[in-house]
Amino acid sequence: MVFLGRIKPFFWIFLVLVLLWQCGKDKKVSQDIAKIHMDLNISRFDSTFDAAGPEALPDLKNEYPYLFPAQYPDSVWIAKLKDTLQIELRSEVHKAFPNFEKEREGLEQLFKHAVYYFPNYKVPNIITLTNDVDHQNRIILADSILFISLDNYLGADHKFYRGFSNYISDGLDPEYLVSDVADGIVRIFVPGPNSRDFLAQMVYFGKGLYIKDLIMPFASDAQKMGYLQDQIDWAVANEEPIWRNFIENELLYSTDNKLGPRFLDPAPFSKFGLELDNESPGRIGRFIGWQIVRAFMDRNNVTPQQMLALPADEIFKKSNYKPNR
Repeated sequence: MVFLGRIKPFFWIFLVLVLLWQCGKDKKVSQDIAKIHMDLNISRFDSTFDAAGPEALPDLKNEYPYLFPAQYPDSVWIAKLKDTLQIELRSEVHKAFPNFEKEREGLEQLFKHAVYYFPNYKVPNIITLTNDVDHQNRIILADSILFISLDNYLGADHKFYRGFSNYISDGLDPEYLVSDVADGIVRIFVPGPNSRDFLAQMVYFGKGLYIKDLIMPFASDAQKMGYLQDQIDWAVANEEPIWRNFIENELLYSTDNKLGPRFLDPAPFSKFGLELDNESPGRIGRFIGWQIVRAFMDRNNVTPQQMLALPADEIFKKSNYKPNR
């Protein structure tokens, strides 16, 4: 007992030193990221098109040829300029995003972090537009251009989203815009799953969410997941029983195609086949994969690039993942 008593103070001293070292390291990372010059090229095509008349079409087509497919005659675009619903759509976007400065700041921080952790990453030019509320394509990252459909970020209760399921409309809010852009970046860096089993699918999404931890540390976990705050709270509170359910039902190495729709794909809730289903948010398997990757990175001295190259099974085994009861 005397020996243990003498050791204990040294343990706390060691722990404090580790924490101080980590704080110093985090501070240096923040300082290095702050030094990165970032001057985003953002074109508000939605506003430009809204203010244009038929006589301006030739200039617009020259400046944005990829937005005017050759198979469509000018009459299509002229009709779109005059269509009352399209005018209202562009008007609502202008009300929600009169200057885009707040979004610019968030995007600049996002891209600074992306360039810091992935130095070869090329920041794209950004073009904002409207896209008939096509929520499945709200963000399109194509080569050197990032398209952001602002009509998909007017707020969950906006009249244009009436008739949408809540799990869709909840995400159509400006607070998720930067996170959606981060998803596009993540798809560049994260290789596809190395296996068809459920564990590999979870870890694939977990890798992406861990990269979002790095490139958008200014965001909440709810924003990174695309959850409401009460949904992320539910996931955290129920992490252990969720994991126990996966283990008891031997799902980890299952290749059942139904597991994706049940636990990984966008949905109103996850499908355990239990009474708690309606309380759960969809995509809960992605959340569990995230916690596995976080546990792995906490316990192993590897770079993010090295982690991304590892197979899911190795990450899982070396994570010693065990949620708290």
